[in-house]
Amino acid sequence: MYVRQEAVLSSQIEGTQASLADLLDYEATSDQSKRTVDLKEILNCIAALNFGLERIKKLPVSTRLLCEVHRKLMTGVRGGEFARTPGDLRRSQNWIGGSSPADARYVPPPVSEMQKAMGDLEQFLNRTKQTPALIEAGLAHAQFETIHPFLDGNGRLGRLLITFLLSLRGILSRPLLYLSHHFKENRDEYYDRLQRIRTEGDWEGWLRFFLGGVAAVAAEATDRARQIVLLRERDQKNVREALGRRSALGLDLLDLLIKQPVVTTAYVCEELNRTSPTVNKLLADLVKIGICRETTGQRWGRRFRYNEYFNLFVAPREKARRGSDQPSG
Repeated sequence: MYVRQEAVLSSQIEGTQASLADLLDYEATSDQSKRTVDLKEILNCIAALNFGLERIKKLPVSTRLLCEVHRKLMTGVRGGEFARTPGDLRRSQNWIGGSSPADARYVPPPVSEMQKAMGDLEQFLNRTKQTPALIEAGLAHAQFETIHPFLDGNGRLGRLLITFLLSLRGILSRPLLYLSHHFKENRDEYYDRLQRIRTEGDWEGWLRFFLGGVAAVAAEATDRARQIVLLRERDQKNVREALGRRSALGLDLLDLLIKQPVVTTAYVCEELNRTSPTVNKLLADLVKIGICRETTGQRWGRRFRYNEYFNLFVAPREKARRGSDQPSG
C-alpha cells in the first residue's frame, strides 16, 4: 500500500487524475475497459519502483540503471512517444514551462552538457560515501531534476531515485518512506526551491525543505504503521470471536485484505483457493462485524473494501470527495 500510495501521488504531481481508490478497484477486477491512461501511468510507476529496487541489488545507481527504470516507467504512456524509445537519454533540447526555450521557466543543459552532467552525478553517487545519506538523496534529486536527462518522466524518476538511494544506503529496509505526499502538498514551494538552486545557488533552502519533508513523512509513516498493527490485532480478535471454527479462513482473508484492501469474490476465490459460496459467506461475515464494506450496491460484480485500513492511506481531500456514502452491503 505504501508503494501504491507513492505511485499515485507522484503521478498526480505530473497531472494524473486517477486516485488510490481507482487503482485498487482496477486491481481487484482486472477490468481492461477501466484501464485508463492515468491508471497505466500509475501501474508503470509501481512496476518501475519494484524493478529498480531489485536492480540496485546488482547494479550501482547509474545512468544505465536510470535508463532501465525509465523504460519501465514510460513505455505505453503519455510522453513515452516523445522519447521515441523510452529508456534513452534525450537527443534534443527540452524546457520547463512556456511554449519554447525563449519563454520557458527553466531550460536544462543542452545534450552535450547533459551527458557530462549525468557522468558527474553518477561519480558523485558512487564515490566513497562521505555525505550523510539524507543529504545525498536531497542533492541527487535536485541535481537530477536540473539535468532533466529525459524528454519526459524526469519528475517521477527523480522521486524514485530518492527511494533507491535510501534503500541502497541501508536507511530503508523496506520502501516505506515516500516524499511525494510532501511535494504534492507543497507543490509550488517544491518547484520554487528547485528553481532557486538554479538561479541563486540556494542549496541550503532546498535542503531545509527536503529534510523537513523527510521528518514529516517519516513521522506520518511511523504513526500509520502503529495504527495498522493495532487495527490488525483488533480485527484478528474480532474474527476469532465472531467466526469460531471458521476463524482460520477468516484470518487468511484478513491477511489478504492487508495486501489488497479491495477485493471481489472471484479474486478471493483464486487467492485462497475456495469456492464462491464459501467466500461469499466469509465476506458477508466480515461485513456483518464491520471489517469490510460493500462499495457497489449491486447484486453482481460486487467489490468489498477493508475500509478502515484503506482510509489510513487516503488523503483527507479524497476522503471528503468520496464521502462516507458507500453502500455497506
